[in-house]
Amino acid sequence: MARSDTDSWDLASSVGATATMVAAARAIASAEPEPLIDDPYAAKLVRAVGVEFFTKLVDGDIALDGELAEGAELMIGIMAVRTKFFDDFFLAATGEAGVRQAVILASGLDSRAYRLPWPEGTVVYEIDQPEVIGAKTATMNQIGATPSAERRTVAVDLRDDWPAALRAAGFDPAAPSAWSAEGLLAYLPPAAQDRLFDNITALSAPGSRLATEFHPDMAANLRERGNAMSEQWRQHGLDLDLGNLWYDGERNSVVEYLTDAGWSVTARRRPELFAEYGRTFPAGETAAHQRNSQAIIAVRN
Repeated sequence: MARSDTDSWDLASSVGATATMVAAARAIASAEPEPLIDDPYAAKLVRAVGVEFFTKLVDGDIALDGELAEGAELMIGIMAVRTKFFDDFFLAATGEAGVRQAVILASGLDSRAYRLPWPEGTVVYEIDQPEVIGAKTATMNQIGATPSAERRTVAVDLRDDWPAALRAAGFDPAAPSAWSAEGLLAYLPPAAQDRLFDNITALSAPGSRLATEFHPDMAANLRERGNAMSEQWRQHGLDLDLGNLWYDGERNSVVEYLTDAGWSVTARRRPELFAEYGRTFPAGETAAHQRNSQAIIAVRN
């Protein structure tokens, strides 16, 4: 089903199911012989959602071979590097730069509020749909997980007045902040992407930091790859139409948009980021659509 301006979801449907997909990739990446990341909660969160395909993936009950293997290995590798990038961003912002409020936009099954070694006094705000926030919080309580920072949830749709909800939760726009928009932009219409950055800019004091990603050739390539992955997964019982979750339309360059808004911006292409972490970006046609994707860090002037 195609997206609409009024659609909603939980962690087993539509956009919410992609959060479960990402958590499954993090769980598998964490179990590798020489893991780049360590997410001890990812597998438990995936099992709690209860999507059979993703549960079987993290439990090793689906053989990753043939075409499924190529796509799965690419996704797991990208998610491992992406997770490490955002982990390092938050650790540098709070540890080296002294920022004490972090905001995770579209937090999904992100467990950073629990697993990162946050400096004392750090407040982590998680923003997502009420159903998503509620399900994750209930699971973490059930398994006895304890946040390693002060965790404040903001249960609001990003299409609504989330800045007001964030301020109502105690966020201080006068203090520097660290923001992540991870795996989010593709699920926003082009105009909504701009509004997101406008809102972040308005809430960001000098010295604030932002980490995000941008796929310059996003629409056609991601949709094509999403359709191919959906067909592979359908053969294993998962009916999730990835190709219809992304929005078409020409987008502003994130680097240029943030620069014009008063941020100092650095960007690295995905192969550079892989190399930084001692990994080789895959060659071949399957990975080609991800080669130009940019990992972006911006600092508010």
